[in-house]
Amino acid sequence: MSGSEHAIVTDWLAGGGLRPTRQRVALAELLVGDGKHRHVTAESLYAAAQTGGQSVSLATVYNTLKAFCEAGLIQEITVDGSKSYFDTNMHDHPHFFWEDTGQLTDAPADQLEITRLPDLPEGAELAKVDVVIRLRRG
Repeated sequence: MSGSEHAIVTDWLAGGGLRPTRQRVALAELLVGDGKHRHVTAESLYAAAQTGGQSVSLATVYNTLKAFCEAGLIQEITVDGSKSYFDTNMHDHPHFFWEDTGQLTDAPADQLEITRLPDLPEGAELAKVDVVIRLRRG
């Protein structure tokens, strides 16, 4: 990891109030080390760590991703109620879900217009609106 990548990773972890353990640094490097946003599953991040020679268990990857979510560093997007993707882009934005490949990608936020939401139940407060647009290649 270059000096600039290390600074990106350690600053990112510090921004979430997380101690830079070996596993966190290794996984954060894969997530944000190059400064680009990405969508990963626990399994795809685990595979990337293994390919990169990192010795982390799949359980550690799951636990670390959950810790990153709880620290407000990444967000979890659930598709089909069971498949979780983790997104490093924390700005509100919609997603495309490609059904044929299982890939989640960003959709242009400036082209989404939500003009009205249903009335919320009594005593409820809006926390967030997730927009996942499902696609298949024609």
